[in-house]
Order: sequence, then C-alpha cells, then structure tokens
Amino acid sequence: MAFNRFTLVRLMADGISRDTSANVATIFALTLPIVIGAAGFGIETSYWYYNSLRLQATADAAAYAGALEQISGSDQPTIVAAATQSAASNGLGSGTIVVNTPPASGPNTAKKAVEVIVGQKLDRMFTSIFTQGQVPEQARAVALITNASKACVLALDPSSSKAALFSGSTSVKLTGCSVMSNSIASDAIKLQGSAGLQADCLISAGGVSLSNPVTTVCAAPITQALPAADPFAGLPAPAASNPCQNTNKATLAPGTYCNGLSLSGNVTLSPGVYVVQGNLKINANAAITGSGVTIFMAGSSTVSMNGNATVNLSAPTSGAYSGVLMYGDRTGAGGQSTFNGTADSLLTGALYFPKQQVNYLGNFSGKNGCTQVVANLIQWSGNSTIDQDCTSLGMRDIPAAQSVALVE
Repeated sequence: MAFNRFTLVRLMADGISRDTSANVATIFALTLPIVIGAAGFGIETSYWYYNSLRLQATADAAAYAGALEQISGSDQPTIVAAATQSAASNGLGSGTIVVNTPPASGPNTAKKAVEVIVGQKLDRMFTSIFTQGQVPEQARAVALITNASKACVLALDPSSSKAALFSGSTSVKLTGCSVMSNSIASDAIKLQGSAGLQADCLISAGGVSLSNPVTTVCAAPITQALPAADPFAGLPAPAASNPCQNTNKATLAPGTYCNGLSLSGNVTLSPGVYVVQGNLKINANAAITGSGVTIFMAGSSTVSMNGNATVNLSAPTSGAYSGVLMYGDRTGAGGQSTFNGTADSLLTGALYFPKQQVNYLGNFSGKNGCTQVVANLIQWSGNSTIDQDCTSLGMRDIPAAQSVALVE
C-alpha cells in the first residue's frame, strides 16, 4: 500500500485521538474519588454547621429551663433534671450534658446563673473514605438571673386570692422595696377599704386589684411576672435541745421551750436561738426586749402579740440565722400569726412563715424601718414605714420580678 502525505497525516491524527481519549478516561478515573470527596465534604460541612446550630439551640433551651427552676427555688438536682429534660426533648439523644450552677467558667462564675454544656459525636458520611473517626461537636450556654426589684413583703402562696392584702385604714410606706405575690390569682395583691400604700412597685405572678391609687416608683404594677424564689428556702430548721427551758424568769435563755411561751411583764431574751414547741403569746402591757434573737416556731405553733404590748426585738447580724427574727416551721399545717404592738415597738429582721398567714396589725416596724415579711399569706392592717436598706443589720435582699437572659 502506498502512503502519501495525506494518508500519513490521517493516521497520525487517529492515533492522537485514541491517546487523548485514553488519557481523559484515566485522569477521570483517578480524580473521581477526589471529586466525590470534595462534593461530599461540602455537603457534610453544611450538615455539621446545621447540627452545630441545632446543638446551640438545645444548650440555650436547657440553660433557660434550668434558670427557671432556680428562680422557683429548686435545689441543684432539680435544676439539673430540668435542664437535662429540656435537652432530651430537643433531640440531644445519646449526647452528653453538664450543668453548672453557678457557671464553672466565664464572666458569670460569681453570679446567679446556670451554665449548660452539651456535646455530640456525629458519624461521617462521604468523608468516611478519608477517615473513620467521629466528628465531635459541643455547645455552651449561660442563662443569667437578674432581679428587677427587691421585696420587703413577699406572699409565697401560688394560687390564693388576696395573697397580699392591705385593708382597713392602714397606711404603709415601703422605701426601696416592693410588694411581691407569687399567686396567679387575678387579685393576688389587693388594696381595699381606705388603705394607702407607697412602694417601689407592686409585682404579681397573677393580677393586682386596687380600690385606691397607689404611689409607686415603677410606671404601673407588674403583672404575670415570674414567681420569686423563697429567699429562706435553704435555711435549716434549728434542732430542739434538752432539757426544756424554764419560762418563769425575767431573763430567758436560748434553748427549747417545750410548752410554748406566755410572756407578761418585763422580759428580756438573751441572744441566741429559741425553739418554741407550742404557741408564743405576748400579753397586754408586756415589755419584751432582746437583741441577736431568732425565734423558731416548731410545727404549727403560732405567734400572738397583743396591741398594748411593747416589743423591741432584733435578729442576729451574723451567723446562720442572720437577719431572721421569726421563723415558722416549714412542716407546719397552716395557722395564723398576728403581730401587733405599740408605736414604740420594733421588730427588726425578717418574719418568715412559709406555711402560715401573717397578720401585721401593729403601728410599727423595725429599727430604721428594717422589717421584712415573707409568708404564705399576708394581711396588713397596720400603719408602718418599711425600709429595705438593712444590710448593716445582717438582713439579706429578697429578690422580686426576676428575669432570665441568655448571656453566653
């Protein structure tokens, strides 16, 4: 066969074409895993990013749930359980969760806050052709609890009508503090009759019912608020001691009074803790004094203070019962304690009766106006001026209108 130059050129072109096709096929075969891996990495990266957002939302919700439990006064295990349940309901699955109150790190370690750290390990999909290890992801959230106000009158009952009631011709002036009710009733705080009231604010988990205008620092009463935590929820109940103390003395010593106390004439209470098993009655014209005193009413024991008695008692300024003057047993079954007295009477400290109704009838308050009333129900019918700047007397602030915000 004779070749001319045209035939030679055609044969060379055919050969080049066959070589190029083979090279392209080879290159495609070699690069296919890389192309698939790159595409898969892009898809998988998007999945990881989406999951990180979802995990952060889970941490945020869990921290918020834990903070709400803390506001309600729950203990550490209950706070952890609430945060854990929230995380589980938001799809944490087999992931891990750590709950710290207060936070273990960051700028809020000394504040009232709940820290939640959640983690998951994700299985690989396309990128598993490069490595078999799982992808760890973690999210952290901190919910900070802040106090919009502080209270000097706090009704703890969660549902009763008129949980905090101001009635009659009472005139109450609260300086630097608010009235707070945890009740969800529409009239959880009620002002009736010709009663007059001045306060920083009226704050209710339910509503407010006013027969007269009130003078407040806040623009209007705050309703549908988060309930306030019991400020003394962690306060231990003092143990009874033996033998029973003798009540027939002009100067009483701390200890256990097994048959209650009925006080007449001039009586001085020495500093310390008094456990009263039975009722405490302060009779007409009695003059009762004592400083550094905490009186614990065991069981369902109640206090009855006659309006003609002069009572000048103050709480300790340090120690476990700092700022607490009267303490009603949490195991008690209701009852009412009544505080009355002359204009010269002073009750300096907190009157804490979480299971009782407190009737505050006296035309008096504490030294410099430092009296706090925290009770299941409160009925105020006396004229008094209350001041909340009492830290120098060992009294603690009582938070009201708490709010929760995610800050980290």
